[in-house]
Amino acid sequence: MLEIKNLSISINDRYIIKDLNLVLNHGDKLAIIGEEGNGKSTILKSILGICEYAKINGIINTHNHRIGYLEQSINEIYLNNIVYEYLFINDNDYYEKVNSLYKYLDYLKLSDKILDQKINTLSGGEKVKIGILKLLLNDYDILFLDEPTNDLDLESLKWLEQFINSINKPIIYVSHDETLLSKTANMILHLEQIKKKTESRHTVLKIDYDSYVEERLLKITKQEETAKIEKRKYQIHQEKLQRIMQKVEHQQNTISRSNPHGAKLLKKKMHSLKSQEKKLDDIKLTEMPDVEESINFFFEKTEIPKSKKIINLNIDELKIGNKILSKNLKLEVVGNTYICIIGKNGVGKSTLLKQIYEILKDREDIKVGYMPQTYDDILNKYEYVLDFLSPSGSKEKITKARMYLGNMKFTREEMTSKIKELSNGTKAKLFFTKLVLEENDVLILDEPTRNVSPLSNPVIRKSLREYKGVIISISHDRKFIDEVIDTTYILTELGLMKTEIW
Repeated sequence: MLEIKNLSISINDRYIIKDLNLVLNHGDKLAIIGEEGNGKSTILKSILGICEYAKINGIINTHNHRIGYLEQSINEIYLNNIVYEYLFINDNDYYEKVNSLYKYLDYLKLSDKILDQKINTLSGGEKVKIGILKLLLNDYDILFLDEPTNDLDLESLKWLEQFINSINKPIIYVSHDETLLSKTANMILHLEQIKKKTESRHTVLKIDYDSYVEERLLKITKQEETAKIEKRKYQIHQEKLQRIMQKVEHQQNTISRSNPHGAKLLKKKMHSLKSQEKKLDDIKLTEMPDVEESINFFFEKTEIPKSKKIINLNIDELKIGNKILSKNLKLEVVGNTYICIIGKNGVGKSTLLKQIYEILKDREDIKVGYMPQTYDDILNKYEYVLDFLSPSGSKEKITKARMYLGNMKFTREEMTSKIKELSNGTKAKLFFTKLVLEENDVLILDEPTRNVSPLSNPVIRKSLREYKGVIISISHDRKFIDEVIDTTYILTELGLMKTEIW
């Protein structure tokens, strides 16, 4: 249904991918994975022909099949539209599609009241569902989904898994949700930037995600072991040969002129040894695997006493404007603990987290770091990466910031770039760098892993689990909740309650 031949995509002379060959058929669920900034979204846009900043060569044959595209976020030109208008903009088949509208609303577990709301009043998860609803109404042949899990609640995530698995149409999607990848992908396109991000490499396999990760790790480990063994054997052989050659050379220098026969034999022996040396030099050893280096970071100098009171929250009404989202919210946080708040889209989780941050941020006895769900809420105040990490501009702080950015695998160009030029995943790593540099006691995290690659997320989970401060978070990342969180609360219209999600 979709055929790609020798596709190469470059941006400013840096290749995102080179000579990609791919055929997508009915039932194929292709997950594009790779580190932040490797061009996953760029590939989707390039295939669609809507990527203005990339140079594209190769053959893309859709065989006249229609491709539906779910962007990472709804275009801002539509944000003031009523949902109903957005769904049917410039649509000549309105009367045919409207009959299916309510069926799909039920399918997506959306109230018909949402049709009269403005796009900019919807929660992040509701916007994603409206985007999927638009795709369903247009009955596309092939679906491209760019981060469809962003902002979805747990119930919606499970629905999305079922949707991807049940539909027979080919789907190409980018996701950082490892659980979704494990349960849905049957093909993998892995994008890598190797040799310090100077060369691109890709792997295409018809295989499930868990098997791919396992096989890749085994392959890397085996290659490392083989390379070490071969190198050691080579060194032993080389050292032995050098000792013999030195001995023969010494004998040649000290042999008596009255022994021409012995000199001839030594010369012949040296010739044989040099021939062995040449053969040894020509041996091609197994190289150490050239893979993208994983990020490396950890929190220092942070430890909250077990008896330390962080917050005793008591909110009668949680509101956005005049709209009451929840009532009688109570939350007590004492000591080193990791909390996660879950709940349905639009229930007010981010609003609550912002209120908790506002309550805590000016406390003198703790240092509080905040990572919002929408990064630009904070980043728009800064132009360059180092402006955000070191507003004072002191040489010492900039040097330290560069070191931590290096641990996060920022290139030199990224370290000095404008923030608006960074991908969402790279912006996420920028926030983590800031949190580490500030040595915060309390971390307020709104969907911290949502834009980070599934290859970097295990490092982030490990670092957060080893963190000795307090974490108050919102997340629907099931691996994050399982591996990091101590206590989970669900936010409903009636308040906060402890819950088990499994």
